[in-house]
Amino acid sequence: MPSAGVAAALLDKENVGVPAGKSMDGKLAGKRPLGDGADGGAAKLPRKSALQPLSANVLGVQQTAAGPAPPPSFSDNTKPGAMGPPPPRVATSSRPASGAEASGASRERSASGAAMVRRWQLTDFDIGKPLGRGKFGNVYLARERKSKFIVALKVLFKNQLQQSNVEHQLRREIEIQSHLRHPNILRLYGYFYDHTRVYLILEYAARGELYKELQRAGSFDERRTATYVASLAKALTYCHAKHVIHRDIKPENLLLGLNGDLKIADFGWSVHAPNSRRKTLCGTLDYLPPEMVEGNYHDAAVDVWSLGVLCYEFLYGQPPFEAAGHSETYKRILRVDLRFPPTPERSDGAKDLIKQLLVKDPKERLPLGQVLQHPWIQAHADPAVLARAT
Repeated sequence: MPSAGVAAALLDKENVGVPAGKSMDGKLAGKRPLGDGADGGAAKLPRKSALQPLSANVLGVQQTAAGPAPPPSFSDNTKPGAMGPPPPRVATSSRPASGAEASGASRERSASGAAMVRRWQLTDFDIGKPLGRGKFGNVYLARERKSKFIVALKVLFKNQLQQSNVEHQLRREIEIQSHLRHPNILRLYGYFYDHTRVYLILEYAARGELYKELQRAGSFDERRTATYVASLAKALTYCHAKHVIHRDIKPENLLLGLNGDLKIADFGWSVHAPNSRRKTLCGTLDYLPPEMVEGNYHDAAVDVWSLGVLCYEFLYGQPPFEAAGHSETYKRILRVDLRFPPTPERSDGAKDLIKQLLVKDPKERLPLGQVLQHPWIQAHADPAVLARAT
């Protein structure tokens, strides 16, 4: 259950209008289409919008020759010369704090040792170039003025969130992502808001979107793919240990850090599920597991299926069950109609791992711990990633 402070972030409904004719659809139309639809003659929706997730915003960097150089390092301290995370603050509110909020602020003051904890506001940041656009707002490069720490500031428009009825998803996304600490998960440092916008303070992923890297390269070699799959297996193991199911693993939701390390960036469809059983149809068409397509209950095994689809797409440049229309895609998923094209040529070990992940029965899918022990992963993944404790 989200805390009172998080839940308050979207309750202020004053001045929610924007100028007439403004559209926040951004660059969603630029996402890769899945071909001409076979259902009623309509064109098939772009993959990003097949089942509209909350965080349609692009969090990555659009690299330009004239753009600023990436920051030298990110650390978790604030020693002189270091670029540690922004100091802790609490969300801005125009109403009196509730008991729960006051208690939370008191704990934060105690933890930081400060006599007073200031609330975040836009004037605390120097705003740089736009990093991306989405349906609900924009993302900007920003620098916290006091610590000089570089972040990505995600700006969401309240009226767009309210019109799409996704305020509850944003609360859940903030609640989940702010509690996750893993090298392959993008940090959410904090949030604040005003009458018209909600601002998320996010870790800056200097090398941008993995999806764009995949588009440029066409496909990844086996070493790079195995390293990414190992990193994701570790991150998802961490999430599942905390009873968090991501439910929307795909290239569009992955970013690359300064050193090329993978970061899960979007938790718009994630859920905290201690009982591990849900029935919501959510995610993205090409990555839906059979149990979701059939309308059955699902658990953390949906992320294992998505990892298999992702591994296939990295190696071959397209998802395994892609088809002309929604109905045919659903049919291929239900049949687990898995085919390996002759080019690019891939090893039997890579194909074996994919076959063990893309199994119709969720209980029969290869556990994430065994993914890391798979011979193909052991032979090809970066040893530094495999040696890492988490």
